[in-house]
Amino acid sequence: MTDAALDTALPVRSRGAVALVLIALAMGGFAIGVTEFAAMSILPDFAAGLGVDAPTAGHVISAYAAGVVVGAPILAVLGARLPRWHLLIGFMALFAVGNVLSALAPTYHWMLVFRFLSGLPHGAYFGVAALVAASIVPLHFRTRAVSTILMGLTVGTVLGVPVVNIISHAYGWRWTFAIVGVLAVITMALVALFAPRDPAHPDTSPWRELGALKRGQVWLTLGVGAVGFGGMFAVYAYLASTLQAVTGVGAEVLPWVFAVFGVGMFLGNILGAWAADHVGFKAAGGLLLWSAAALALYPMAASNLWAVMGVVFLIGGGGGLGSVLQTRLMDVAGDAQTLAAALNHSAFNTANAIGPLLGGMAIAAGYGWTSTAWVGVGLSLGGFAIFLVAWLTGRSQRVRTV
Repeated sequence: MTDAALDTALPVRSRGAVALVLIALAMGGFAIGVTEFAAMSILPDFAAGLGVDAPTAGHVISAYAAGVVVGAPILAVLGARLPRWHLLIGFMALFAVGNVLSALAPTYHWMLVFRFLSGLPHGAYFGVAALVAASIVPLHFRTRAVSTILMGLTVGTVLGVPVVNIISHAYGWRWTFAIVGVLAVITMALVALFAPRDPAHPDTSPWRELGALKRGQVWLTLGVGAVGFGGMFAVYAYLASTLQAVTGVGAEVLPWVFAVFGVGMFLGNILGAWAADHVGFKAAGGLLLWSAAALALYPMAASNLWAVMGVVFLIGGGGGLGSVLQTRLMDVAGDAQTLAAALNHSAFNTANAIGPLLGGMAIAAGYGWTSTAWVGVGLSLGGFAIFLVAWLTGRSQRVRTV
């Protein structure tokens, strides 16, 4: 948030109070970012520790994603009558329990159960946190406030994951999940201290939240995310293998390239939020075209380390789409704010499944490692096509506040 943004929020809450709320919410995003991306980076370690091969251990990652997709709508609907600050603390408590149990998992099958449990509150937390962030700033700064929570996730990717990996490689993979559990408890304390104590709306109910599913614009917005975001994941999932097989770099270089991706995502989040606060939903269309163009450069850049790092940075910039879609869902959900906001992360994790699946099919068909980029271009343009339908059919819809 800029100083001007916070100053504009002063009539509602003090500048410092707004900052403290956003920091508290972003801490939860940081914890989620660490567990989601660090689990991928230590996969060989916990595979060996649990006595399974790497492909089998990959199902642990899928179990977490499945928990996100399932948990977001269920928890959002069940918690409809509770104050948002209670929900945030409850979601982080469940997240903490799931990660601590993951650290203690005695077998592979228990690990699957505990990672699924850990994923359940992921989308619901981000959805409710976005609503709280948007409610404490003026309407025209909502997206930048929402992007602050997602910035916590990107900072977790850039800074948290390497630090946790160093600790885990020194003391064992279980420390990754134990540390995330501690971060979740810290988030609970910060939310309890600083989150606004606004009561739940008296008319809120699970049935009213389910009303979001009757709105065509909600489904179209979710479709933009589920398809359009898949382009980025199609490349990201196979980036390490492409760097080793095509670029010809060693394993010691990989963390730096992934850090560059994270920096691009961080800055893209800022740029996307700024654009959305100025031009609204049209920012989503621009980011999807940005992603398609960046992904098209990937095959040409893959053979040179410096070139591919530049393109990976641009691809990461497309991650700014998340906060734009989050705000759009607030605009089109009517009275069903909590469910619609939470579903954004179900769509995000659907993209996380679609992109790598289609990218893997292209590689298996013999088109080469860089063929994932063309899959990504297709998905980004597919998301743009859905965006056009949503934009053209929804231009006359009035903006609703949270």
